[in-house]
Amino acid sequence: MKKVLIFYAAYGGGHLSAARSIKEYIENHYKDIEINLVDCVKYVNKALDKLTTTAYNEMAKKMPWAWGKIYSNSQKGVFAKVSNSSNRIMALKLNKLLQEYNPDFVISTHPFGSQMCTVLKQKGKIHAKIATVMTDYAPHDQWLVNADLIDYFFVAHDGMKQDLIDKGIDDNKIFATGIPLSNRFLKSYNKKEILNELGLVDNKRTVLFFAGGEFGLGKSKTYELLGTLAKDFDNIQVVAISGRNPKMKRSFEYLVEQEHKEDSIKVLDYTTKVPELMSVSDLVITKPGGLTTSESLASRITNYCD
Repeated sequence: MKKVLIFYAAYGGGHLSAARSIKEYIENHYKDIEINLVDCVKYVNKALDKLTTTAYNEMAKKMPWAWGKIYSNSQKGVFAKVSNSSNRIMALKLNKLLQEYNPDFVISTHPFGSQMCTVLKQKGKIHAKIATVMTDYAPHDQWLVNADLIDYFFVAHDGMKQDLIDKGIDDNKIFATGIPLSNRFLKSYNKKEILNELGLVDNKRTVLFFAGGEFGLGKSKTYELLGTLAKDFDNIQVVAISGRNPKMKRSFEYLVEQEHKEDSIKVLDYTTKVPELMSVSDLVITKPGGLTTSESLASRITNYCD
């Protein structure tokens, strides 16, 4: 039996969602493959994982501009050197898992997983095939560290494939497959039934509004946007997702009460029914993540990213 190890890291929900979708597909189509899904950063160091994921979530909510600056600069200069050096150190701890599990194939939906595996491959510690699944719509150089040691790249579109070829990567290693999604986004749903469950109607445009938690647009921006939807539009209805953020949920509910919009704005916390909600929506307002954008496209709805 072949063994597949799928690595992700919990910086935002997209990397985990993509990893789960890959696992789901393999399990449904290949019965002779054993799969293990692992948060590579948490496995290496739980304290580091908690510190860095908390920092990411807080920046995404409160200082999105700061996270954007770090993300942009992490592919060059001191940021890149620190990242690459730390991954070489962490790779030694990840090696324990790789030796015990002994996978034939390693798939990573976050650049850290690929980087650590290529370090070990360079040292002759592992011999598994390595595949990088990019969960963005543009190639960030962190995905391409030690690219010569990565066997396969799966990218969102042909333009990204050309970008990688222009960077000197063999085109035979690159596949424009799109970003992995759960097949739940391809199913048909009963729109009237779902809207009825939410207490909404089927003769108004529906806006799906993501905010809070890992979908955060920033606290003040989030409240301002929802306030605009509540005050300036009478011909729409809104499903506002506050995520795992009770303060945001309470502020949403207060806004709805103040504007007397209980009939047209429904506030939900964390939900596993995003495919169903997208299926009844005409517009999605969200942070511009690769997964959410792909999910919106698969659901054939407009995606407004802020």
